[in-house]
This record gives sequence, C-alpha cells and structure tokens, in this order.
Amino acid sequence: MNYRKLGKTGFEISEISLGTWQVGGKWGDDFSHLTAEKILNAAVDSGINFIDTADVYGDGESEKAVGRFVKSRSERIFVATKCGRQLNPHVNEAYQPSVLRKFVENSLKNMGLETLDLIQLHCPPTEVYYRPEIFELFDRLKEEGKVLNLGISVEKVEEALKGIEYNNVTSVQIIFNMFRQRPAELFFEQAQKKNVGIIVRVPLASGLLTGKFSKQSTFTAGDHRNFNRNGEMFDKGETFSGIDYETGLSAVEELKKLFPQNDNLAPIALRWILQHEAVSTIIPGASRPEQVTANLESLSFPDLSEDQLVKIDSIYKTYIKKSVHQLW
Repeated sequence: MNYRKLGKTGFEISEISLGTWQVGGKWGDDFSHLTAEKILNAAVDSGINFIDTADVYGDGESEKAVGRFVKSRSERIFVATKCGRQLNPHVNEAYQPSVLRKFVENSLKNMGLETLDLIQLHCPPTEVYYRPEIFELFDRLKEEGKVLNLGISVEKVEEALKGIEYNNVTSVQIIFNMFRQRPAELFFEQAQKKNVGIIVRVPLASGLLTGKFSKQSTFTAGDHRNFNRNGEMFDKGETFSGIDYETGLSAVEELKKLFPQNDNLAPIALRWILQHEAVSTIIPGASRPEQVTANLESLSFPDLSEDQLVKIDSIYKTYIKKSVHQLW
C-alpha cells in the first residue's frame, strides 16, 4: 500500500481507501453485519487505513459497523463521516449550527467514539457555502474535542472552490473519474495551493468503468443505479456520474479497444485517478470482500502512457464532455 498526506490534516492515508455506502446496505444487496465486518477486515488487512461513512448510510448502520470495527483493531484507522443529509427537506434554511451539532453528537454515539477524525458537510445546497456561521460551528466542536478536522463533500466544482476559502476546511470529497474530469482543471490547482486534501468518490462511475456492464445488465429495485438515473432521489451526478447509461456503455467500448488485454477496466480507471498528484485518496465502495482486493490491483498497475492518456481524453471529449462537463 502507498500512502499520501490528506492536506492540512497531516494524516498519512492509503491511496486506495474504503467508502462504506454499501456497508450500510443501500445498494440493493442483502446487508448483514457479518458481511460488513468481512469487508472492513479485508480492507485493513490490505493496508487501508482510511474509512469514509455517513450518518445516512443505512440509517446509521454503516457508522455503527465502522465504529465496532475500529475498536476491534489495534491499527490506527482514520474515520471520516458526514452530516447534513438527514435534513428533510434538505434545503439551505434547514442548515443551522444547533442542528448540525446534534448530528455530530449522534455520529459519535453511533460509532462509540470520543472524537471524529474528519467530519464532512454532506453535499449541502450551494447557498450553505456562503454562510460563515455554519463553518464557524466546527471550530467550536474542534475546541471541545469532538472533531479533529472539517471537510466538505460536494457535488459541484463551484462549491469546492467556495468551500476551500474557509481556512478550517481541510479536505474536499468530490466525484472525479475518466467520465467526470472537470475538477482537474482549476479546482485541483487551488486545492494544492491551500494544502487541502482531495478525497475522490464514485471513481468507477457507479461500476460503468469496470467494463462489466451491458445493455442487458439489470439492477435491483433498491439499487440507486435503478431508481436514480434521472436524479429522482438525489443528485443525478451520483449515479453513473450523471451520464446517460447507453452513452456511457459506448464510451466504455472505446476504452476496451484501448486496453484489449484487460477484462477488468477498474484498475486502469483507478490508476488514471492516482496519476493526478493532487488526489489524496480514492474511496471505492465494496459490497463483497473480494471487491476490496480487486480495487487494490491498481496499485501494481503501471502508470498509463502519454499516448493512452491522450486517447482517454479524446474518448471523454467525444462521448461525455458535452453532456456533463458544465453541470458539475
């Protein structure tokens, strides 16, 4: 395992880490605490030391599973969670310091921890980033020993750029992959200047970039890849990176031609991300332990050549850019 610094936190975290949306049982798969435990153990046994969760994953079940697990291991494991998405309606006016404080305290209780290594605002409405009192709250929570660091999880580059204007924002979690390239233009440069860590989520475009899906692929009723393709439940960009499914499949076919020897494109997609030095870590999810180890194949995959990078960029411009680039 290789490790990188997570910006101003000073944490040395694994390049490939673990997102636990699936551990909360929200992808349509049968959830069990035993499966969650196996996934988490597979991750840490492989050298992963950073786990990302949220209070809304499985209505707190993911946080509880992560908390139990962390206390069962002797290694230093950095835990990040998120707050804000419990608000209903999820609107700017609902974001109040007293409410967010309660969410943080509930997360501590869920996980059985005294301090959160990293608390992240969970994709709040854009207007929230223009309210200093929201960000000041986390200075108070830090003084009280309840959190060590504040981060933000964003949908849009605009939100990321505004968020890092606050000195206490130490990290930004953002969607970035071969099919969502805009963050690398200006945001990565500004984040590096401010020593802000970058946590990449949805690195495989909800599985599209594994190359294993087809027009005949189906997803269960509880899987967001079934019910959220047009943003019915949350931001459309979280599902297949906001790309029309069949258009995404066409782009993937071009990637397969570029890498004919690789049945699984996931290590290539992850290696592409890791070649951006601004990235601190990638947090692919896993619904089975073997998916954790499969994601780690990218660590032994050679860097992509300049010619390959140019061709990937061409595929993006031909199939993807015009429909998604300006939206997020």
